[in-house]
Amino acid sequence: MVASMPELPTGTVTFLFTDIEGSTRVLNALGDAYPAVLDRHHALLREAFDTHGGLEVMSEGDAFFVVFRSPIEAVRAATDAQQALSAEDWPSGARIGVRMGVHTGEAVLGGDDYVGIDVHRASRIANAGHGGQVLLSDATRALSEQSLPPGLSLRDLGPHRLKDLPAPERLFQLVVAGLPSDFPELRSLDARPNNLPAPLTSFVGRERVLGEIRERLARTRLLTLSGPGGTGKTRLAIRVAEDSLADFEHGCWFVPLDALRDAELVPSAIAKAVGVSVPGDQSVADTLKSWLASRELLLVLDNFEQVTSAAPLVGELLAAAPRLRVLATSRAPLHIYGEAEYAVPPLAVVGELRAAAGSPQALSQYEAVRLFIERAVAVKRDFRVTNANAPAVAEICIRLDGLPLAIELAAARVKVLPAEQILERLERNLSLLATSAQDLPERQRTMRGAIEWSYNLLDPAEQQLFGRVSVFRGGFGLDASDFVCAVGIDSDVLDGLTSLVDKSLLRADESAAESRFVMLETIRQYAAERLAETDEAGEIRRRHAEHYLAVAEASEAHLTGHGQADWLDRLEREHDNLRAAFSSANEFGLVDRALGAAGAIWRFWQQRGHFAEARTVFERLLALPGEPSSARAKALTGLGGIVYWQGDYDATGRRYEEAREMYEAVGDRAGLAEALLNEAYGPLLAGKFEPSRRLIRRSIELLDQVGNELGKTKAELLLGFTYMFQAKPDEAVPIVESAVAAFRRLDARWELADSLTGLGYVRAAAGDWENAMPPLFESLEIFGQAGNEVGIATVLSGIAAAAGWVGDSERS
Repeated sequence: MVASMPELPTGTVTFLFTDIEGSTRVLNALGDAYPAVLDRHHALLREAFDTHGGLEVMSEGDAFFVVFRSPIEAVRAATDAQQALSAEDWPSGARIGVRMGVHTGEAVLGGDDYVGIDVHRASRIANAGHGGQVLLSDATRALSEQSLPPGLSLRDLGPHRLKDLPAPERLFQLVVAGLPSDFPELRSLDARPNNLPAPLTSFVGRERVLGEIRERLARTRLLTLSGPGGTGKTRLAIRVAEDSLADFEHGCWFVPLDALRDAELVPSAIAKAVGVSVPGDQSVADTLKSWLASRELLLVLDNFEQVTSAAPLVGELLAAAPRLRVLATSRAPLHIYGEAEYAVPPLAVVGELRAAAGSPQALSQYEAVRLFIERAVAVKRDFRVTNANAPAVAEICIRLDGLPLAIELAAARVKVLPAEQILERLERNLSLLATSAQDLPERQRTMRGAIEWSYNLLDPAEQQLFGRVSVFRGGFGLDASDFVCAVGIDSDVLDGLTSLVDKSLLRADESAAESRFVMLETIRQYAAERLAETDEAGEIRRRHAEHYLAVAEASEAHLTGHGQADWLDRLEREHDNLRAAFSSANEFGLVDRALGAAGAIWRFWQQRGHFAEARTVFERLLALPGEPSSARAKALTGLGGIVYWQGDYDATGRRYEEAREMYEAVGDRAGLAEALLNEAYGPLLAGKFEPSRRLIRRSIELLDQVGNELGKTKAELLLGFTYMFQAKPDEAVPIVESAVAAFRRLDARWELADSLTGLGYVRAAAGDWENAMPPLFESLEIFGQAGNEVGIATVLSGIAAAAGWVGDSERS
């Protein structure tokens, strides 16, 4: 039952949602008695709602949606309803537990129903509760708390992530004297571990599709949601994962693959998403198989069409982990054994929409139109579907084949154009597109038409900027856009970006600490085509490469200093852009600079566990022709560091020796000093202590000559370690202690943590158990602040060993 539009208030109101928890179970238990029970349930709730001025918006099955003009009256109505339900003598000992959610917000009408985020918020709050429980939003709490009658109080349940909401909601439980007040943990997204992204907009409709996907996922271990770009595959996959959290003991994990082009990076992307640290001497795939083997979880692999050659890896993971399920989104199936495919349908049903086009009330019941209304109201609060514009709205959804992204793009234009003009422009562009891209599927042509139509509404400067920002991968900040995109543009770049965000062609990433923008991959591909048609494409791509190589170069001084955590995080955010820069370096004659930049950020790759990828980058760059240079020697040094942490000591020695020879050839004394120090690791690991010390002492002399105090201290620390490895810890302790003091004075955070770890080792080996632990724990704190997983693991192994030496087996 739906109330008529004139009865529904607008402005600030309080929404109340209710339903019976476990209604299917109650139905099965009561059988023929259930209809009478449901009728009584309806009567009790309606009496409570009517008493306190509630207006019934909807009732369906055992669920109610009611609106109140007063928040305290909504709370009183919920109280009366729960008391009445508790006092009722239900047949056959049945328990009718009704969960309720109350939220105060803005009431906006679209058609004959409410639309907007506040309605979704109230619904999600109710869904998080349990039978007999009343949950209030913080907004309702603030407006009703001082007016609560005796016998009522509120319990703060803290912030909770709820489906479809972009930020956590602080929830409060209404405690009613005489009624149960202890309930299980809320059914929020926090109930099970996950990294599911918070949506930027509400999820509209698709209940039938969601049910079908969940049913198929229950019957298969690999389900691929297929379809062209813009069908809403990603949003559906995330929503299914949210709904399925309770089914997976170890949670649901989202793995974005849209920025990848190299299938070899897929294991690393999965490992990063689930939080798996990969030892340097193991392959990422093998580590994943071992980690997943004993876990029950769902992996959502999004945009798999970018890396189709990685499909066999998915099969290997499923074979290794019997309780793993995979939900993939792709424009085409993965074509591996055991895969089930679900072709995501559009929202619109052409015949039904055209039949309902003359009635705003009937039209607003269709998902495609509901989505259009929701997004239109978001940009134009007074937008309504009327008798006049209803046919145009219906035809827009039909012309866009019900593709969600296309509908959202069209709806964003109601801010400046009426629906009738939107339809006119779409029709013109769609017809042109149909004749110029016959090799594309119909819906993809329609999607391209929607984007092209939005593109054609931009002024020339905006069109130019739109094409230029397509060079970025995985998002970008203002500094990058200023350098890459501002050349030759008279208008302000920030103004242009803001306009693109306003027109739904770009998104502002509000979760980032600094201003950052992202572009949907479907739109980015179209924008890239537009850029490729211009004479400036090469210049813009070259500037992109130059900027991110400069970012890599600038990071070197910070990756081991006090601000290392911020810089490590920044490089992680820009990893896709860095990959693109290294890949295009040869095209733009930037190989030598790329070699130096790679050598500058090898500590990022090492500290964040990107060993295999780093090795690939170094080896590809070093294989390119070029003259000996300090930059090439620097890259050899970085590669030596990476293969050292991978446990490939033969390759370590070769690369360090090559670096030393190249520094000598080009006359780079500072580089030679560091190369000698690195080369000393080879004989040290082979147990040749005196040859190692000779190299270290020569390095110290050169470092002293060039005034590199930090490098000199690093060399002295390694000199101390040679005595440690030679089983002479008493000689090592004072040298390492001196290095720790120097690193602390120089504020070299990474080197300080590394030397503190060594100090713990040498003190323990020397029998000084009491003073071995403090430096290890200080090192652990520094590595933890920087998010240095490799360092954390190293220190933990040291603490375990030291604890074992002192007989603390439980801690060990």
